[in-house]
Amino acid sequence: MTTVTGARHGVAFWLQLGFTLLVCMLLVAPMLLSLLAGVTENYLVGIESGLTTRWIAEVLRGYSDTILLSLQVALACLAATLVLGVPVAYVLARRGNWLTRLFEELLTMPIAVPGLATALALIITYGGVGEFRRSWLFILVGHVLFTLPFMVRSVLAVMSAVDLRTLEEGAASLGAGFARRFFTIVLPNSLPGILSGSLMVVTLSIGEFNLTWLLHTPLTKTLPVGLADSYASLRIEIGSAYTLIFFVMVIPLLLLLQALARFGQPPR
Repeated sequence: MTTVTGARHGVAFWLQLGFTLLVCMLLVAPMLLSLLAGVTENYLVGIESGLTTRWIAEVLRGYSDTILLSLQVALACLAATLVLGVPVAYVLARRGNWLTRLFEELLTMPIAVPGLATALALIITYGGVGEFRRSWLFILVGHVLFTLPFMVRSVLAVMSAVDLRTLEEGAASLGAGFARRFFTIVLPNSLPGILSGSLMVVTLSIGEFNLTWLLHTPLTKTLPVGLADSYASLRIEIGSAYTLIFFVMVIPLLLLLQALARFGQPPR
């Protein structure tokens, strides 16, 4: 045991640990400096100028509508991908043939295609519908197209690992109809994939910029678009304060969804 422990904590171990910490520092340090700039009186002077919350207050006063809209779009996107994605994943899991495999590949195209190209296609197709084009629902359609593959793949992976056919046949032999089998057998067994897909959908929707940048209007700016505008204002403190608010809003949401995902995992 001593030999194994010594080997585990030998030179190679400490070199790997040091390299890992160095990479983490290189990744985290710029973000920490950016967040610190959001509560600094004057970024050019540095922390010596004092700490303040005035920039956070300005962001909340000038960009609160973008934060609320992002939450609204993300929750609506989650609802849409759940309604569409879970049944699609179920069909793909139960009907494993060349047609379903082809559909699955086509479903992932919005991921492979640049967001700007997808947004341009939506504008060409639906841009002439005035009220729809000016509505936040136009952005929602783009977000659903982008995030739906993540929901389907997450749920499909769990459904494929579970012998749903045998479970459903057993329930059917006891007289359970399709609706009862779906809601009492399929959904509970797919819960880890549903929660994992929900985590990805919400986070991707809130942070999505490329597609949203082309789809938004002056009245439908989401959080990432507002963040870009705040940095374009040439006041680094405003943009950094906006980034701070973004993290304060997103990180608790991520932790909550991850906790729900772990809760949905079957006991080992």
